[in-house]
Order: sequence, then structure tokens, then C-alpha cells
Amino acid sequence: MLQSLTIRNIALIEELTIPFGRGLHTLTGETGAGKSIVVDAVNLALGGRSDRGLIRTGAERASVEAVFDVSGNPAAQAWLAEQGLGEPGEPLILWRELTASGKTLCRIGGVVTPLASLREIAALLMDVHGQHETRFLMDDRYHLSLLDSAGDAAHQALLRETAQACADFLDCHRRYAKLVRENEQRQARMAELTEDLAELDAAKLQAGEEEKLTRERDELRHAEKIAAALRLAYGAIAEGDLEPVLTKLKPAADALGQIASLGEKYQSLSGRLQSAYYELEEISYELAGLLENGLFDPRRAEEVESRLQLIARLTRRYGADIPGLLRRAEEMRGELERFASMDGELHSLGAEDKKRLARYRQAAKALTESRTALAERFERGMEAQLRDLGMERTVLRAVFAPKPEKARMPRPTGDDEVSFMISPNPGEPLRPLAKIASGGELSRLMLALKNMEASHAGVDCMVFDEIDTGISGRVAQAVAEKMANIAATRQVLCVTHLPQLAAMADVPLLVRKEVVDGRTYTRVQRLDAEAHAAEVARMLGGADGSMESALSHARSMIASAAERKAR
Repeated sequence: MLQSLTIRNIALIEELTIPFGRGLHTLTGETGAGKSIVVDAVNLALGGRSDRGLIRTGAERASVEAVFDVSGNPAAQAWLAEQGLGEPGEPLILWRELTASGKTLCRIGGVVTPLASLREIAALLMDVHGQHETRFLMDDRYHLSLLDSAGDAAHQALLRETAQACADFLDCHRRYAKLVRENEQRQARMAELTEDLAELDAAKLQAGEEEKLTRERDELRHAEKIAAALRLAYGAIAEGDLEPVLTKLKPAADALGQIASLGEKYQSLSGRLQSAYYELEEISYELAGLLENGLFDPRRAEEVESRLQLIARLTRRYGADIPGLLRRAEEMRGELERFASMDGELHSLGAEDKKRLARYRQAAKALTESRTALAERFERGMEAQLRDLGMERTVLRAVFAPKPEKARMPRPTGDDEVSFMISPNPGEPLRPLAKIASGGELSRLMLALKNMEASHAGVDCMVFDEIDTGISGRVAQAVAEKMANIAATRQVLCVTHLPQLAAMADVPLLVRKEVVDGRTYTRVQRLDAEAHAAEVARMLGGADGSMESALSHARSMIASAAERKAR
């Protein structure tokens, strides 16, 4: 149940807190006073579409805070517990802020949450029927869901079972269809994979090979330059046309060796010279080995170049380096193995596809049977409701579309298509709602639907925004009584222009405008008994000079309404 609504900077409302109680709340007032602004604020708090145009002129942000008592709402309590939100036994606060930039911020129980979460909990708390919602009655696509909403718990369970069976089938069917397409191309794909894999295997690629070959190729390309340098160095150190370094170094080392014992400095110099001699001698051996082995091998150079060209061609073709090519080869082997076992996978998945389809068909058939029985109860219930609303002779039927010759693809809602047909007058054939129903008839049809919904299920609070469109006279009294019936078990908020409905209010609220210092403000006032009677009198037309008679009539209407509700 909604306990209070606090609105800040919405349209003409600067700041306003509206307390609510049990039963029927009516929002009345002159046209343009801002009655629907309150409904817009409720919608915003429940996660409805935001519009920067709602923000009061001059303000940067607007907010709505709705406080609910969920102690009698097990579904809401279970959802909050699952999400870890709210405190058991405490009121639940839904808060939403809208900024001039278009951004919104949502909180549930003080915790920032996504808009989707706000909408989920809102659906368990309130049902808002706007004045334009009757368009759903005009569109056959919504009739099936309207019929289903009248179903009991067993019917709702069948709806969930069918939707789940459809989801399970579609998941399997997509995988099966993909496998069938792959199988159709299997032979060509296997031939392509076999050829590619043979090419990669024949290449016998090794990680790091390309870098190693590149270095070797660079050496081969500079072999002559390297050989000349080696020969020159070897000749200068060991053997050459001129006297080599080692030939000169040997006598010098021997001479110092003879005087090494005569002083520490001679011994140090002798040691250093001996070391230099042995180091140069070692270098000469390495140079001799390199020269003897030879650096330039034309055959090897051709092999290296050919190998690098092969690697370059493969990397270009497959778009990967050697490590990538090695991984690709393993992937090809895995794909070939999968193709080899595809017959078994096709058989297994095909059997599962048929099994899930049969499960869906069984659930959809049970749902159709439930809908057929529900449609009969729905028709009787709607006709009874419409009789109370002044449409005594109206015949309403939920007409099932013929089944197509070819079974249709599974759908979450089952295999049925339903449209509502009515005959408002005896002797007239059934025709679609959209073609013959007037605005007043559509309002009464929607009220009949809501009244049926309130009788067996639904949320704690229902909101009606001008559901009395096109209604007057005796029918207005019937509408007021229907609304009171709903309010006997639900909290009801109703924007209305009907004095009959205003007289039925448990909590009458007056919406009015006032101008203060050149700015317009919308106010909401809870009416006491006298003010309530005065407002009903105004709605009866008492403002034209017949106020006393209108007041008397209004008091009589309110008293009669109280007696009826007491019964």
C-alpha cells in the first residue's frame, strides 16, 4: 500500500507530500489544475519514461519519493529479500531523480539500483491505468495477454511452463540448425582443412625458427666482408707478410721473464705480458678455425632464403606468425576430429530438438485447453460486469483464430491468437472492438477488466487516470460503485471528473492551482467532510448560483455512498 508521495520540482509542483490511506482516493479539481501531474509523478517513481519537460521551470533537477507498506505483500517481500534490499518490517522507499541533462538516478530502500530493478519491484506494488491505456483494447495483439491476466494461479503456472519450454526448445533448435548448416558444408570444409593442415605439417615449423634464419641470412650476405676482416686480423696476430704481433711479443715476454725476480714491478709487467701473449694466441686459434671452416656456402644461402620465403608465404596466407600458425594447425586438427564425429552429434542434437519440441507442444496444448475454459469464464464475467456498467445487452467473445495448417514456430505465449469481439446491441453481429466501441464503452470495458482482476489477484494499489472518459448519468453511478468494489480490497487512486465517483471517496483529495509572487503552484489538499461536500457540489454545477441545492444534493450523494459501502 502506498503510504505517502513526496514530489519536488515536477511541473507546477515545487514541493508537496501527499499522505494516503486505505480505500478509494479521488483526485478532483478544475481542468488544468494538475491532477494528472500526480499520476505522472507516480509513474516516474515506478520507473516510467522520464521526460525533462516534467522538471519545473528554473530547477535543475526533480525527484519523487514513494513510501510503501509491504507488510501484506509477500511477492514484494520475497523480491526484496532475494535482492538484499529493504529492511523487514520497515516501510519501503522508492526514490527517483531526474536532471535537466536527462540523466536519472534510482534508489530502492536507499540503495542505488538500475532502472530495470525499480520497474521490477514497481510491478509488484502498483498497477497504473492511464487515460490512454484503452488503446490496448483497440489492438488485437494485446488481447491474449489481457485474457491471460484473468487466469488463476494454475493458468499462470501454465504460462510460465510454456514460456520456459519455448526458451528451452529455441536454445536447442538454434544449435541444431547451426550444426545442420555446418554439416551441409562439411565435405568441402574437411577437404579445405585437410589441404591446409597438410601444408602446415609439411612445413615442419618451429618456434623461433624465423628469427634464427634471419640472423644466419644476414651473416651469409656479409660473408666476404667478414672473411676479409678475419684474414687481416689473423695475419696481423699470427701469420702474415709482415712480422706478426705474436712473433714480436714472444721475445718481449721472455726478456721480462728473465728479470721478474729482480723486483715486484718487473714481475707484474712480465705477468701481464705473458697473459696478453696467451690471449692473442687463443684469438689466433679461433680466427684460424673460422677461416678454415669457411663462412660463405652458396647452397646453404639458397636453403635459408627458400625457407624464409616459405615462412613469409604461410604467414601472409594465414595472417599469423609461426606460434599462431602452430596454434592454427592444432585448431584444424580439432575441427577435423569434430567433423569426423558430427554424425553422432547431429543424431543426438536432432533427437533432443524433437524431444524439446514435443515438450513445448504438450505445454502449449495444455495452455490452449486452459485458455478455452478461461475464455468462457472471462466472457461470462465481463458480460456481468458490463451489465452493472449500463451495457446490459452487450455480448463479448474471446475469439480464437483458426489453427494454421502448418504448425507455427513455438512462441513464449503458446500457439493461440485471441481477439475480443463485441455486439453492443441485440441482433447485431460480433465485430472487432476497434471498429465499433466508443470512448465511453472502452472505458467501461477497461474498468470491467480491472474489476475482474481485483477480484482474484493483483497488486495492493491501483491507479486510474480519468477512466471515466465519455461516461455520464446513470452509468457514472455504476462506475463509481465498481470503483468502490475494487477499493474494498485494494487501495485505489483515481483522477476523476464524475461527482458520483467523488462522492464515493474514502479519501477525497482536491488539486488546485494558486499564484504566489507571480509564480503558479499546484497544491493537493485532503478534504474534510464539509469541503468534500462543497467539491462534489462544484462538480454537480453548484458554482452557477445554485450552491445550496447542489450542496444538499452532494451531502445526500455522500451519505448514500457511505451506506452502500457499509453494506
